[in-house]
Amino acid sequence: MAGDAGAAAAAAIANAIKASGAIIEVDPEVFMTILARERDSRPLVVMAKGGIIKTSYRYLAACRGFIFSTKSSDPLMLPGYVDIISARKIWTPS
Repeated sequence: MAGDAGAAAAAAIANAIKASGAIIEVDPEVFMTILARERDSRPLVVMAKGGIIKTSYRYLAACRGFIFSTKSSDPLMLPGYVDIISARKIWTPS
């Protein structure tokens, strides 16, 4: 039975990856550079605050068909040309 649950979990993760495409995790500085390159297209950023013991901030942005993700212990100072959506939670398959 445990094998069946593990296989089901692996299949669910694989399906989530297929549905979302490639998610590329980058450092916050790289994330900000990507946003700057997309300035003219008014990039959309999804942001969520989370953490149980220690607060963290997660961000997602799409650029050229890829989804970029970053995590920071402090909120990022996003530029004014960025449209922001606040989410309750961001989940990415691991």
